[in-house]
Amino acid sequence: MKGLIKGLPEYDFMYLGDTARVPYGNRSKEIIYEFTKQAVNFLFGKNCQIIILACNTASSDALRKIQQEYLPKNHPGKKVLGVLIPATEHAAAKTKNGKIGVIATEATIKSGAFKRELKKLNSKLKVFQNACPLLVPIVESGEYNSKIADIALGKYIKPLLSKNIDTLILGCTHYGILENKIKRLAGKEVAIVNESKIVAEKLRNYLQRHHEIEIKLSKKGKQIFYSTDLTDKFVILGSKFMGKKINVEKVKI
Repeated sequence: MKGLIKGLPEYDFMYLGDTARVPYGNRSKEIIYEFTKQAVNFLFGKNCQIIILACNTASSDALRKIQQEYLPKNHPGKKVLGVLIPATEHAAAKTKNGKIGVIATEATIKSGAFKRELKKLNSKLKVFQNACPLLVPIVESGEYNSKIADIALGKYIKPLLSKNIDTLILGCTHYGILENKIKRLAGKEVAIVNESKIVAEKLRNYLQRHHEIEIKLSKKGKQIFYSTDLTDKFVILGSKFMGKKINVEKVKI
């Protein structure tokens, strides 16, 4: 969300965090699809014109079915985009030795989506992946500066570094919060691909190519925030966003 607002500040954004049911990464493909449908229905019900699935798990396991089967029948003319393909395009262009690492949730890794999309771009790429089931709970609990986070990152990333990767994709938008720690662990020779810094550029390019969608978008620089769970910690952490006080409304989807 921060990356999108910084890159496209003129547009209105609506944020929905399904905090009551995270992480998605340890759930079945069927449940992930149902949860994604519910989120899509909620946001289109609020008059959104285009949805970005910030969740890589949803992008991996539900996006294609949403685009090809669900939208034509239920929300014709509306668009849902993911964050996975922009990340793979950036990583494929960035790597010099052709060895790319991916850290993501168990469901994302199991789907093979990153490897599949990277191989589409360049069949010669070597892709090394690691599922990181502890990282989302660590971030959600606010323990991202703890020793536990250091230990977990070492466990997940060091095996990839041993493969001599020169590019590492943070295949979950939660992981961006751990980027500084990951950079220190990986070293200067490894380029870190953080989706939040890439998606805004890709979205602007998409809107330039799809004027029929762009003209429908509201441009007042407004942000609205929804969450499926407002714990005390979330209210405290979410009361400010990019230096501004915000209101986060609890909703059921």
